[in-house]
Amino acid sequence: MVDVGDREATSAPLPLDDAVLRAYLGGVGLGTWLMHRLAPARVDPLSPDAPLAFVFSPLVGTPLTTSAKFAVVAKSPLTGLLTDALASSRFAIAGKLTGNDAIVIRGKAAELSVLLVDGDGARLEPAPELAGMPAAQTEAAVRERFGRGWQTAAIGPAGERQVRYATVSHDGRHAGRGGLGAVLGAKNVKAVLVRSATRVEIADQTAVLAAAKDLRTRSFGPATAKYRELGTLANLLAFNAVSTLPTRNFTAVTFEGAPRLAAEELHELRGVARNSCASCSIGCEHIYSRKGGGTQRMEYENVFALGPLCGVSDPDDVFAASARCDELGLDTISAGGTIAWAMECAERGLIDAPWLRFGDGAALLRALDLIGAREEGLGELLAQGSRRAAEVVGNGSIEFAPQVKGLELPGYEPRTLQAMALGLAVNARGADHNRSGAYEADLSGEHDRLNGGPAQVAAAVGTEDRAAVMDSMILCKFLRGVFEDPFTEWAALLQAVTGWDLDAAELHSVARRIVLAKRVFNQREGATAADDTLPQRMLDTPLQLGSGRVAALTAERLRAMVAGYYVERGLDEEGRPDREAEAALLLGP
Repeated sequence: MVDVGDREATSAPLPLDDAVLRAYLGGVGLGTWLMHRLAPARVDPLSPDAPLAFVFSPLVGTPLTTSAKFAVVAKSPLTGLLTDALASSRFAIAGKLTGNDAIVIRGKAAELSVLLVDGDGARLEPAPELAGMPAAQTEAAVRERFGRGWQTAAIGPAGERQVRYATVSHDGRHAGRGGLGAVLGAKNVKAVLVRSATRVEIADQTAVLAAAKDLRTRSFGPATAKYRELGTLANLLAFNAVSTLPTRNFTAVTFEGAPRLAAEELHELRGVARNSCASCSIGCEHIYSRKGGGTQRMEYENVFALGPLCGVSDPDDVFAASARCDELGLDTISAGGTIAWAMECAERGLIDAPWLRFGDGAALLRALDLIGAREEGLGELLAQGSRRAAEVVGNGSIEFAPQVKGLELPGYEPRTLQAMALGLAVNARGADHNRSGAYEADLSGEHDRLNGGPAQVAAAVGTEDRAAVMDSMILCKFLRGVFEDPFTEWAALLQAVTGWDLDAAELHSVARRIVLAKRVFNQREGATAADDTLPQRMLDTPLQLGSGRVAALTAERLRAMVAGYYVERGLDEEGRPDREAEAALLLGP
């Protein structure tokens, strides 16, 4: 644990015994345990007392494909609740090889600084010259200053200015959601640098090498073909076809401009390269050429949020907006969702911005610049996120603010994906598709996705449990389809790496523990059952679909599914575990 409150960082070890590591694994799970232990109750996320943790995992540093990931965990300045975000990069490997399972930062540096951590401990170096730099430029600058042996996670200008959905970035990838970049910025820490000093100890080297070879082979199979061939952007046309592509701030579920933004179109006209994260054999990253030169990595979520959600169909505008978010260090989903809400407010006359209209790419870029600069007026308002902005604007605008618990919704329409609707409503992080992948059940064809009930409850619980383990081991979600018996296979991987004699049943318990520990943290911070809901627009405005069916998700139906979720999780009517279960959460198994 490092305190940056003085001009010299002071660090103190926080021993983690095997019981804690086995109970929470690493990544998101261990980060949740650390926040329970180290974050003062009701702490302001942007205060010096609020801890932020870079957390590594049992599998990072091994030859297992997709394992080079790290988690950033803190109390979110956007939601006021627990948040975590993952990124894949060499930073994860070097961070684990400092000899630490986590690096926890508290305090506030006297001036803009960088924190360096290696086998000799931690030190703080003033770096005022980095002010205003994008994360990518910061990485280049600190590499020049400190040497190529360091790996860097940095914030952009938005993080320095404490925009509530600023990101932490490394190597063009982002721990994006929940405003973790703002937390680091509030500590006057522009970047964290890590350097390898040891090696990963593996319990059974032969078993790990065999598992790595097998997993790599399976990663080339049909379960990951979509990601290799077209990337996540392949979802755009598919979602448009099944009426689940949120458009113009969730007022429609299909977008007439979708073909111009589709992976199939862009791959033919703009595709220039395919890339992989560190230690990954899938290679889902697709690189496209930009108008005027340069390239841009594009994913479904940033195209959805900066394209259809804002009514923008020109790929050059969407590419430019995505690049601007990268330069500023902004979460594209929250940026797009907040701007889409503002566009609707402007069209309704609720805010004085007649230039801000759906479909206007120049207006989208102008809004991003205002947010990144926190310019007085509209920029300052939108830097707060859609929920806080709606509280300022009033006039019923909260009813169409696209958020849950303050976190803007991803690119899945809840009214036409009702297992996902439940997953979004109850998830601890807020509106989140990575910690609750219940859309898998909706799109499987096994259930009526327009009629949520017990089957959707079971799907939401199951996908949430699986995500909790994958995000704590950590393995990439794109690998999930290659496991035939996930918990059994994951237990075998962990046993080979750590030597723990665990099985699928124990890993199921770990999943439930992590999910409930997140919920209990949020309840400590003031969350209640009333927060397990969706925006009013989703609950009182049905959608007429091209198929002739009507997609309606009533408040009563959602409440019934939430109640079923509470029963499945062993919670009371207020969504709380009993005191004995709550006490046991943080004591290990």
